[in-house]
Amino acid sequence: MTGQTTEAETEARIAQRVRLERDARGWSLADLAERSGLAKATISKIERQEMSPTAVSLLKLATAFDLTLAGLLLRAEQATGRVSRAADQPLWRDPETGYLRQQIFSRSDFPLELVQVTMPPGQRVTLPASSFVRLRQLLMVQTGTLVLTEGASDRHDLKAGDCLAFGPPADATFANEATEPCTYTVFLMRS
Repeated sequence: MTGQTTEAETEARIAQRVRLERDARGWSLADLAERSGLAKATISKIERQEMSPTAVSLLKLATAFDLTLAGLLLRAEQATGRVSRAADQPLWRDPETGYLRQQIFSRSDFPLELVQVTMPPGQRVTLPASSFVRLRQLLMVQTGTLVLTEGASDRHDLKAGDCLAFGPPADATFANEATEPCTYTVFLMRS
C-alpha cells in the first residue's frame, strides 16, 4: 500500500466484517438487533455502508459477537506481519464525535495491541464496561489533556506524559474538556 489506509477503506472493511460475523453465526438482522440493542435498519445501513458506525454502535456490535471493539476492528483491518508501517495503519473516525482512531499495531497471534486516538476539543465518548472485560489497558496521553472517568465517580485528569492503568471493568468516559485536541495511546493486552 502506498498511502495511509483511508477512513473510507477502514469503514468498508468494518461493514464487510459486521456482515461476515453475522453470517458466520447464521443470524438475521433481527437476531443481531436483539443481541446488540441496535435497530435492524441501523445494522443494515452499516453493512451497506450507508451509515458510518459510531464508537458506541461498534461496541454494541462487538459485544453481541462476543468480541471486544479492538477484536472486531482487528478482524476488519486484517493486520499481518511483524512490522506495522505508518502508511498501512488503518484510520477510523467516529462520525458522532470526530475522534480519530489509528490502529498502530495488532495481530491475532500477539497479545498486545497499540491504538492511538485523537479526541477533538469539547468531545466525549462513553464506553460500556463490557468493552473492557477481556482486556488489560494502559493509557498514555501524548498531547493535550484527557479527563477519564471510570464508573460513576473515579475521575482522572491526565496531561501529556501521564499514564493510567485501567481498574476493574467499568463504564469509562473519555473527555477532552480543553480547547485543543488531545492525543493518547492505548496499550491493550488481551487476556
